[in-house]
Amino acid sequence: MAGRYKSKIGWSEVTPREVFMSRRQWMTGAAALGLGAIAGPSFANIRRNAKFSTLEEPNTFEEITSYNNFYEFGTGKDDPARFADALTTDPWSVEIDGMVERPGNYNLADILGAMDIEERVYRLRCVERWSMVIPWVGFELADMLKMAGADMNAKYVRFETLYRPDEMRGQRRRTVPWPYVEGLRMDEALHPLTFMATGLYGEEVLPNQNGAPIRLVVPWKYGFKSIKSIVKVTVQNDEPLNSWQEIAPNEYGFYANVNPNVDHPRWSQAMERRVGGGLLAKNQPTEMFNGYGEEVASLYEGMDLAKFY
Repeated sequence: MAGRYKSKIGWSEVTPREVFMSRRQWMTGAAALGLGAIAGPSFANIRRNAKFSTLEEPNTFEEITSYNNFYEFGTGKDDPARFADALTTDPWSVEIDGMVERPGNYNLADILGAMDIEERVYRLRCVERWSMVIPWVGFELADMLKMAGADMNAKYVRFETLYRPDEMRGQRRRTVPWPYVEGLRMDEALHPLTFMATGLYGEEVLPNQNGAPIRLVVPWKYGFKSIKSIVKVTVQNDEPLNSWQEIAPNEYGFYANVNPNVDHPRWSQAMERRVGGGLLAKNQPTEMFNGYGEEVASLYEGMDLAKFY
């Protein structure tokens, strides 16, 4: 699968994002003017889904790829960027099983070939009170579930991260139960905002530290729900026990919807810090459902909001 390989070149060593984008814009303009046969990158045709994209300015490529939580590579924010180049992402397959008509191991290239790939700019709110705005590239989770013939009457979808401690150094310590597990209710999984990201910032390939080669993105939930480097998806009727819920059920629940009115037991969730603002950055208010309430509030009608954590 072209482009998905174990890279020995750090993202900080490649062309700066600003230069790359300027070059891409020049190539596009030159082609439009007929200035020779200039072959642009394949992702030049990826369209942005304006309906599901925020108008907020995205964080820089450097910020998005250098400040991460990915405990499989360590607990420090810079550990993923320092150590994730050890991860081999080709070949890669996703096992889809449980209540599906066509269970099996699906090669990632085949999955991508069957999907409508697009860009969406989503807000990300971490449970630790920091936030970002990220332009993801990928497809709706619902489309992958339909591809495998998932039983839409099933109640839940369970996700599992790769377990490979020889490449994922953080898994050599029992920080969380490995492999990392997350889950969604079926109606959450089928919601059009629920996204499988396979790239970012117009590029079809995710940097390893951001969850390569395929990860979940659920923008109205705290970031730990957006599980990375997925190798298994199971459709089932039993509610999955997510990894953080298993460790500290008094602090991390199944839903983990962003809720400024329900504090973490150790800190308030009313405010957040946008990454990239520096030491003088002012906190900003956190919005219910991370600002996606108009789209998703109906999923939780009649439920106790205090249980969302």
